[in-house]
Amino acid sequence: MSTTGATADPLSALGALPGVAESVESVRKAVDRVYGHRVMRRRSNEITSEAALRGARGSAALSGADWALEEVRRRTDFGVDAETRAMGAALRLTAEAGQLLSIWRQSPLRVLARLHLVAAAGAAEQVGRPRQAGEPVDEPLIELPLPDAGEVSGRLEGLADLIIAGTSAPALVTAAVVHGELLALRPFVSYNGLVARAAERIVLIGSGLDPKAVCPAEVGHAELGRASYLAALEGYVSGTPEGMAAWIAHCGRAVELGVRESTAVCEALQRGAA
Repeated sequence: MSTTGATADPLSALGALPGVAESVESVRKAVDRVYGHRVMRRRSNEITSEAALRGARGSAALSGADWALEEVRRRTDFGVDAETRAMGAALRLTAEAGQLLSIWRQSPLRVLARLHLVAAAGAAEQVGRPRQAGEPVDEPLIELPLPDAGEVSGRLEGLADLIIAGTSAPALVTAAVVHGELLALRPFVSYNGLVARAAERIVLIGSGLDPKAVCPAEVGHAELGRASYLAALEGYVSGTPEGMAAWIAHCGRAVELGVRESTAVCEALQRGAA
């Protein structure tokens, strides 16, 4: 993982990068606003369910399955072709993420393996474990250089150690690093983007920033667009302070757009229109 400085808490060090504190504060204010909405006091379960559906739709869109929301609601078959499989995987991952919160801080690698198993929904030997030397990766929308299996193993262990040790870094910073590291490594033979965004979701919820899961960052990532997503990821992979800060800010903006989406749902429910 690219960090700045050899500190005991490198994630916290990233929080000191220029502009990151402003992103963190902006996200916190946005989250507080939606949690303070009067509809959240009475119908938060409905907002959570809707956020999950919209988050899954956004994550799938970034993996090549850009469906209208009503199509996602309507469909029940998710195994015909690559697009429908991606959508089904996104829906399964969103549902599964909430079941893994208690395990994440103790065993993040176990959680990541479980996420891949859920996404792939198969029993192939390569499913549910990091890829081995020589195994190809099916992730056509991310064209960055692919680290070899040895580097993947070492960096995954390093990421897991950071999570288990704990950090004073803001939730946004931790979530962005987990997300970026998984995209950079592409540790599985398939569905790495979906797994990375599900892991980001787990961090945001489990950290207490979004305990009711009503701020779907996946919506924001999709709204910002694939080109912006990949450009920000290149900043993360560069390891430069500017690149890392830009990636964290991008993730922050995605959370804010997810907040805006759920706020619109709250407003619709309040008007009786949803």
